Formats: sequence, C-alpha cells, structure tokens
Amino acid sequence: MAKKDYYNILGVDKSCDEKSLKTAFRKLAKQYHPDHNSGNPEAEAQFKEVSEAYERLKNPESRAAYDRYGHAAFDGSAGRGQGGAGFDGNFSSSFSDIFNDFFGDFGSTSRSNASANRGSDLRYNLEISLEEAFNGKSDTINVPMNTTCSTCSGSGGEKGEAPIICPSCQGSGKTLASQGFFTIERTCSSCHGNGKIVVNPCKSCAGQGRQKKPKKLNIDIPAGVEDGNRIRLSGQGEAGIRGGGPGDLYIFISIKPHIFFERDGSDLFCNVPVSMATAALGGQINIPTVDGGKTRVVIPEGSQNNKQFRLRSKGMPILRQKRQGDLYLKITVETPINLSKKQKELLKEFEEMSNDKTNPESHSFFKKIRDLWQ
Repeated sequence: MAKKDYYNILGVDKSCDEKSLKTAFRKLAKQYHPDHNSGNPEAEAQFKEVSEAYERLKNPESRAAYDRYGHAAFDGSAGRGQGGAGFDGNFSSSFSDIFNDFFGDFGSTSRSNASANRGSDLRYNLEISLEEAFNGKSDTINVPMNTTCSTCSGSGGEKGEAPIICPSCQGSGKTLASQGFFTIERTCSSCHGNGKIVVNPCKSCAGQGRQKKPKKLNIDIPAGVEDGNRIRLSGQGEAGIRGGGPGDLYIFISIKPHIFFERDGSDLFCNVPVSMATAALGGQINIPTVDGGKTRVVIPEGSQNNKQFRLRSKGMPILRQKRQGDLYLKITVETPINLSKKQKELLKEFEEMSNDKTNPESHSFFKKIRDLWQ
C-alpha cells in the first residue's frame, strides 16, 4: 500500500515555511493525541502518521531529500533513521514540541531552573498586644533562614568560581528517555535539575551558595491589624541555591488576650461591674479606652443587669481607613456580699418597703406563679 504524502497528512502546501509546518503539526498532534482519544485506534494511527510526517519535513536536509525522491529517499538503510519504521532517532524532539503545548511550556529550561533554584517561602509568627494593634508598630525581627553565602557570593564555587553548564542535560535540568511509544522527561541525575554543576564547591557553604544565618529585618505593622492577618514581604525569604531568586517572608499576626477588652472585627466589648446602689440610683463611672485614655459613662437610674451602652468611634481602627469601630459596654449589677449587721438591717427594711413599683419584674413573675397554683 502506497504511503500518504507527508504534506497532505499535515494539510500544508509544499512551499510552506517552517512556522506554518510546525503550527499545522501542533494542531493535528493535539487533535489525535492518544490522551485525548482513549481507546480509539484510528486516532492513534493518525497521530503516528502526523508525527512521522513532521519528523521528516522539519529537518531541511530530510525535507529536501523527500521533495526530490519522495518516500524512496528513506527506503534504503542509509536513509533509515535509528528509530526505524519511518522514525529517526530525533523523534523525541517532535514530541517535546507538543509536550509544551499540553503542559504550558513545562519543558522550558529557564522556568524549570528558576523554580528549582528559588529559595523557600518562610513563615514568621509575631505576637503583639491589642494596644500595638491599635497604634501600629515598627519592630526589628531576627528570622532564622538560609542567606546568601558571603564567601562565594552565592555562586557555590570556591573563590566565587561560576558553575559550569551540566554536560549531561546541556543546562536544561532534564533528560529525555524513550519508553515504548512515549518519551519520558526526567530530572537530570547529574545536576539534580539545576542545569549547572559546581566543579570546586565553596567550603563555607558546600557548594549551595547559601548559609544558615539569621536575617535582621525592620518591619512596620499597620494600625488595625487583626488576629490571623498575614503580611507578605516579597523577596525577604530564604536565599535561592547558587544565585537563585529568594523566596518570600510571610508574617502571621496573633494578638494577646486583653485584660479588659474582647475584639470582634473593629468593635470592642467590655463587661463593667457596677454596684447595686449605682444601678438603682444612677451615677457616673470612668472606664479605660484602648488608646490609653479614659471616658466617663453615665449610668441611668434603675439600670438593669446586662444593659448595654455603645460608645461610637471608641473601638479599633479599620485597616487602611480613617474610621474606627465602636466600644460596647455591658454592665453587670453586683450583688453585695460580706454584709455587716447594720447593712443587713437596712436591706431588710428596704425589702419590707418594696412593692410592685420598685420591683415590677419579680412581683409580676411570682404573681403568675400564684395564679397558676390557684
């Protein structure tokens, strides 16, 4: 059976340029790739035809021979590629062309090496007080990490000697190995994916280009930060291997419990105990504010337990805004204890003089109970 014309297989004109040839191949390879046509033997056969056609035509010398002699150019043993069955030993290169399309240029040398050499992102936990969260804070922290080696300046080589291109992978950090129909990409075992090899490793860092050393950083904590907030310092993380880019540093904020206030977003809450006399007769109390000052609160006559007061703009700053939350006060009426004999006598006298007007809720409650029993 006569073999199909390679140009017809790819759907291109005989005079097409290399770019058009490659574009046509990628489109058809994606269409007929076995991963997209599971269990379809026809698609697999077409994929083989497309790959064979592109392999023959992408090389100018091979293409010139085909244009002159057709398929007969490859029938002899001298013209047959090492791969056999119409494929030469460079079939892996054509597969790499579509491999990049399927996986977003995963095989890119620069991206792979940059990713392999980049330093790790680091986390630093910082605990601050509620007052510091209110006012904001500038601080100096020491972060344990791998920093650029001062002896080799990050090159990893003795006396700053630059690493050489890995001869095994030619700097790509990867090697290709044929396994049946597919070509598998593996991390280069010689350079471990770095693409470069240090011939004379630096004695201070053992060729890594970095050393374990604390890094001192000045940081600014903005006013209004909340518990669990995260601050990212770009490029302040761990140094990369042999000159690779640094990672990022993430500072996680936690806020210490406060003696008076509980926080909910930008609002603050405070429980304030008041005496029974103050709640009954009314009065004034002074309470602290988170900014270090104090404010006077008027307790109305006859205030009940759990009565809440709202003090506007006395709460926490709202992050990156010029507004503040509110402060909510809830009073807890305290029952007197450790009474003297005189105090007990006065309270008994007061109880005897009490009626449904002085204690309306308790009188109403017990009246309902009496009515129920009757």
